[in-house]
Amino acid sequence: MTNEGEFNPSALGTKAHWDAVYSRELQSFQEYGDEGDVWFGEGSITRIVQWLNAQKVPQTSSILDIGTGNGMLLVELAKHGYCNLTGIDYCRDAVELAKGICEKGGVSAHFQVTDFLENFHPSEPFDVCLDKGTYDAVSLDPTGAAEKRQLYVKSLYQALKPEGLFLITSCNWTRVELLSQFGDGFDYKDELPTPKFSFGGKSGHSVTALVLQRKICLNPQ
Repeated sequence: MTNEGEFNPSALGTKAHWDAVYSRELQSFQEYGDEGDVWFGEGSITRIVQWLNAQKVPQTSSILDIGTGNGMLLVELAKHGYCNLTGIDYCRDAVELAKGICEKGGVSAHFQVTDFLENFHPSEPFDVCLDKGTYDAVSLDPTGAAEKRQLYVKSLYQALKPEGLFLITSCNWTRVELLSQFGDGFDYKDELPTPKFSFGGKSGHSVTALVLQRKICLNPQ
């Protein structure tokens, strides 16, 4: 783990912020049926589903959505035939919202209120883990972001089967930075296409979406 590219602490990295967000979104769903926003937009979900389909990842694969929020990623996966879906979030109202949206859509998925960094202990590791913004939020935690990122990588390694796949979408980190931070236990496998922007004669990506594969064992220190 490197210490380069540290971000200024932000409320976006706190549980209190997300508790407040999902309390409002749950109330809005219960009162008006509003399912809330899709983090990074619907295109981010489409890219993940298309990649899994193109790689012929079995629809029976166990899939974990880390920081599931309103669960819309799992809803879309279920619509495409994936049937072994789990979503976790440390916000209770997020999990209640995700359950309600899945029930409304006739989608089957398992949800759990838990902190991925501290107390997530699955009975079996997963074939695929997904992250769409959660690692970004961890990186903004005012109470020790660097340490929290290390805990994240450790928890991820334990949550994935050997050679399991990790699909991460980030607006904070570049490809090079993510590979540096996850490199000890993970190999680079692919990069998903994301929209480009141009400014001042330069072009780049506002979002990075990578596929990493868990190594069979950690490199000896």
